[in-house]
Amino acid sequence: MQLIGLTGGIASGKSVVAARLAERGAVVVDADKLAREVVEPGTPALAAIARHFGPRVIRGDGSLDRAELGAIVFADETQREALNAITHPAVGARARQLFDAAGRADPEAVVVYDVPLLVESGADRASQFDRVVVVHADAETRVDRLVHLRGMTEAEARSRVAAQATDEQRLAIADVVIDSSGSLEQTLEQADAFWRTLAQYGAAPQR
Repeated sequence: MQLIGLTGGIASGKSVVAARLAERGAVVVDADKLAREVVEPGTPALAAIARHFGPRVIRGDGSLDRAELGAIVFADETQREALNAITHPAVGARARQLFDAAGRADPEAVVVYDVPLLVESGADRASQFDRVVVVHADAETRVDRLVHLRGMTEAEARSRVAAQATDEQRLAIADVVIDSSGSLEQTLEQADAFWRTLAQYGAAPQR
């Protein structure tokens, strides 16, 4: 099994690359999906969030009020770090379960961990991967995408970008960089080229 870390800033096109690798045969584990799973009602992580942030972040049905929590953590780095300290270990533990399951099912599997906050969760995390792929578009490009494609205000977009690691921090841990600042076709071509390199290690079929 090869374990690939796939990361990139918000609106970098990382999800496009993850989907392409899945089409080619990779097993994709999505950290964002796991982050929602580990804070479902009744989970230890949700209980810890309620203790730290108070009842205002919990809806009447017992689920997490993501909008309320987001308003808190994106405005306060200390609170964001507190949230990460609760959720990152839970997400990491669940991800490892899925990695192990994929490896048992197919020892030759290529497992791609789609994880936007790889840098933020600790630089040493990168060492667990056979390779780290960074999908990169500069901050201004990503702000523009958030405004024009996701409907954010410019202030909201810049706040979201600023809340994440810098481009330099992400690129510093990259073994492979996919430049997503061009067309969709160019991004997909780079994803395909990366997939083909995996065949050199006997872990991915040529498709």
